[in-house]
Amino acid sequence: MAVQLDTPAETMSVRAALRSPRRLKTEVLAGMVVALALIPEAISFSIIAGVDPRVGLFASFTMAVTIAIVGGRPAMISAATGAIALVVAPLSREYGLDYLIAAVLLAGVLQIVLSLLGVAKLMRFIPRSVMVGFVNALAILIFTAQLPHLIDVPALVYPMVAIGLLIMVLLPKVTTVVPAPLVAIVLLTAATVIFALNVPNVGDESELPSSLPSWLIPDVPFTMDTLSIIAPYALAMALVGLLESLMTAKLVDDITDTHSDKTREGWGQGIANLVTGLFGGMGGCAMIGQTMINVKVSGARTRISTFLAGVFLLILVVGLGDVVALIPMAALVAVMIMVSVGTMDWHSIAPKTLRRMPRSETTVMLATVAVTVATHNLAYGVIVGVITAMVLFARRVAHLTEVVDVAHPDEDTRAYAVHGELFFASSNDLIYQFDYVGDPKNVVIDLSDSHIWDASTVAALDAITTKYAAKGKTATVVGLNMDSSERHVRLSGQMGAGH
Repeated sequence: MAVQLDTPAETMSVRAALRSPRRLKTEVLAGMVVALALIPEAISFSIIAGVDPRVGLFASFTMAVTIAIVGGRPAMISAATGAIALVVAPLSREYGLDYLIAAVLLAGVLQIVLSLLGVAKLMRFIPRSVMVGFVNALAILIFTAQLPHLIDVPALVYPMVAIGLLIMVLLPKVTTVVPAPLVAIVLLTAATVIFALNVPNVGDESELPSSLPSWLIPDVPFTMDTLSIIAPYALAMALVGLLESLMTAKLVDDITDTHSDKTREGWGQGIANLVTGLFGGMGGCAMIGQTMINVKVSGARTRISTFLAGVFLLILVVGLGDVVALIPMAALVAVMIMVSVGTMDWHSIAPKTLRRMPRSETTVMLATVAVTVATHNLAYGVIVGVITAMVLFARRVAHLTEVVDVAHPDEDTRAYAVHGELFFASSNDLIYQFDYVGDPKNVVIDLSDSHIWDASTVAALDAITTKYAAKGKTATVVGLNMDSSERHVRLSGQMGAGH
């Protein structure tokens, strides 16, 4: 009798899944589907990186198996990725595979160190609009990556892709016993073999390896010159890998309504890259497309699916390479198109949503999408999106600051109240909000409804008091809260003549 999995914790539990035949079957079949989807991706990324396809395939195997054990986000898939391939391609072209492997090992060490230093906490600074842009850009990239398989191909490819899509749309309405993508792949492959259809297949992409990965120590001199060569690439790999992995983990958290340990995921990615490098792999990080296949399409929730995806990948390419080579690319293209459709946040681009959403939020989302699609690098898109969000937020908050004339206790005194947050974007205009000539000789500036956030604001207040002093008048700042008072006392008079 199957064990009922009620709580999110039980859903992610390997032990509970092993006691539930239904859940275990879901995890096993999900791992199989992901393994099949990993093969053409790993080959393509190897070509981008300028290395033998075996380097990408072995990297996907070692990454998936290792992260299943040490990672912090159950059911997330890590393998060779396009973002990492783009980062390491110049190094591979100029210096060869050994320097690439050395960079992968150093990137793993850097990821471990950065994670232990708390880099995962930076995720709190990524707003929802950037996450939405990240997801939508990913959907676009997944779809556009399929276009080369749909251009200048036999006409038979198109009806095969259509049939694959129909199977994946209609089958779940009848039964969910077997993942629809797996059914589509099996049926289209069987039809291709039985009817001897002349369509592109996995074997046309590249020759699959016939041996297991072996231990590899990069043949490079252990000198400062070597370090100076590989360090920039290793740092870029570490940062891009962490960013994509942590973003993907957060996305899976939202989809599954569960929480994961982002710090563990970060150093787990580092360990996985170390293992991958020691077996001659090109390194990698979380794969959001394959993760969506695993979690959203196939319904996997535990580490079992991730582990089996790696194991099945090795079995398929090494032990069953001749069979895998017969899989038509049309079947895999159909799977990835469905992943693209399922990944896109259609609600975010609906006219009704766009009319209701603040323009700044839409701008951030579109900036993230545009940069990601233009560069084919999710990390760049997220960075630009975050910067855009910060600039627009600062601009919006700055406009909420105002200075109000609140009282005239006597003919020699005038009181102003400042409302809003005071930082570099808002305090620069603060100096122009006072009547230095017309005010009486005693001016009170009440900051009870404000907060001083930076040195620019202290400098602006110094400039205001200096201007009043130049007119023979006295300006007194009152109403500071504890944090603002501490900052004002520490920095006032130290800004260089009010500048």
